[in-house]
Amino acid sequence: MALLALRLGHSSLHPAPPLRRQRQRLVVSCSSVSDGGAAVVWFKHDLRLDDHPGLVAACAEPRRPVVPLYVFDSRILAGYSDTRLELLLFALKDLKLALKSQRSDLLIGLGNAEDAVLKLANEVQAGVIYTEEEVEQCVCSVLANVESSLSNGSFTRGNPPEIKFWSAPLYDYKSLRQLSTSRNQFLNEKFSTTTALPAPTLPTLNVELDTGSLPTLEELKVFLKESRMAQDNWVPIKSTSARSILKAALIQRKIKSNVSLSDGDGGNIEDITTSAGASGRKIAGSMFASESSLEVRGGTDITLDALDAYLKYLEGTGKASWQELHDKVRFAETRDGASFRTLFGNAIQLGVISRRRAYQETIQYERDRNAGFLSPFGYSTPTVTSAVDAICSLEWYWLLALKSQVSIEGNYPLKFWRWKGYLIWQYTSVGHEGPAVLLVHGFGASLQHFRDNISNIADEGHRVWAITLLGFGKSEKPNVDYSELLWSELLRDFIVDVVRDPVHLVGNSIGGYICAIAAGLWPSLANSLVLLNSAGSVVPNYSFIPLSKEGRTSWLSRLQARLLLLFLRSRAGGILKGYYPTRTERVDKPLVDEIIRAVI
Repeated sequence: MALLALRLGHSSLHPAPPLRRQRQRLVVSCSSVSDGGAAVVWFKHDLRLDDHPGLVAACAEPRRPVVPLYVFDSRILAGYSDTRLELLLFALKDLKLALKSQRSDLLIGLGNAEDAVLKLANEVQAGVIYTEEEVEQCVCSVLANVESSLSNGSFTRGNPPEIKFWSAPLYDYKSLRQLSTSRNQFLNEKFSTTTALPAPTLPTLNVELDTGSLPTLEELKVFLKESRMAQDNWVPIKSTSARSILKAALIQRKIKSNVSLSDGDGGNIEDITTSAGASGRKIAGSMFASESSLEVRGGTDITLDALDAYLKYLEGTGKASWQELHDKVRFAETRDGASFRTLFGNAIQLGVISRRRAYQETIQYERDRNAGFLSPFGYSTPTVTSAVDAICSLEWYWLLALKSQVSIEGNYPLKFWRWKGYLIWQYTSVGHEGPAVLLVHGFGASLQHFRDNISNIADEGHRVWAITLLGFGKSEKPNVDYSELLWSELLRDFIVDVVRDPVHLVGNSIGGYICAIAAGLWPSLANSLVLLNSAGSVVPNYSFIPLSKEGRTSWLSRLQARLLLLFLRSRAGGILKGYYPTRTERVDKPLVDEIIRAVI
């Protein structure tokens, strides 16, 4: 029998060092396999038994073996931070224990998913493979490789297993194609919400397999490091933040000029997560990986308990673990409503709980507080508001991404990249050889800004990418502090993770400003810098402004921003024509409609 706990088959990646493994063999005759073959449930970003339509479908047929599988594929995990890798291992440990409690187990693969799935399908005589629908380009590419591997493989039972994709939508809509891309119009449809499914009862794992064991965090980090391609040797650039580079430069400048440092100059700036909620004492039953962590860790039960504690933030508690979470809320609430995504964002992205389970629990709590009713004037607590807003936002951008896979939009196929848990829209690269060019749009725009330039640049012998920055267009608009440093780090990571080559940076308006920052902070990523519609000439001997932490936005500033937005929305067409005085025909309806759609 092949050992799924070891590297599987021939890999295009560099060989990883051997990991310390413990193996458990489950031995039962394969004669129990039903005529339709076993069902493999391939877990990726759905690390739970609760509200898992794929698992429910797999368990629906009597006597059919159900084989759970998780594969550590470096292509899927490439963008994971050390924090997310640690949370991943916590979640997998809990999932494995939950499966074992039902006399099943989670099989662990390490290597290319297409090799792992192909070998397992033959081992268990699989007739069907259930896996969640995906939108991220890196995961979609892996899925395509798996489908190709299965279709070209040979199987003892004859036909290759069928791959069935599942999803757990929050809203009960009829057709993705008919969904509006305007969020206001979508909300006006008033779709009913779907109900989360209970965890199914799994059959005993009736096949002979080596299930493998989970790697440690250090083993996993070594595996991912060794799996990188040779040209990815500048991946460690991502570990250096823009703020730390500017801080170091400022300190050196002060030292050279013999000037003392002050707080306003950024001399003592630290990341909020280095001391967030640290009490100096170990909390029994803590829901966090460490005292300084702001992300809830563990499996479904821990996460649901943490959600309960979060929703009841205003009620007070005598439980030490809940008190710890309440302390974390105060640190995580850097902006009104920002705490939910900070605390639970990773848990939802890893699929420890589904979006609709989190939504259902939140709404049920709100009903319980209000004698079974929901007020038309808003929610009764800020934590309920934060949770509902974040969950609905996550669902909306997921639906937009799914819709783009079944509807043709624009002249180029769209792909998606997940950055720090946020979905980013990008154009696929046009052109297959030549220098890489990255186009970055201006304020209020999106990658549609360059819709008529991409092919022309590619025809001149370039590989072209265009990206929609976080907070613009159809990219996610999370409740975070937006700044030039945030966007410059996004460009840095996009070049490292997606383009994987130094680029010619081309930025329009504020996009040029962001490109200039990225090129200045990480010069090895930029072959050249092209600024379009820049703000003016460079001032000689200009010194950058003092660094400071982003503060909270006042209610007056938010009100002014809303009023300004209403004004700009009504005048978008006229304002744009003012910026294109000699080519006003370029301000066409699709461009104006997309800009207005993005801010509604």
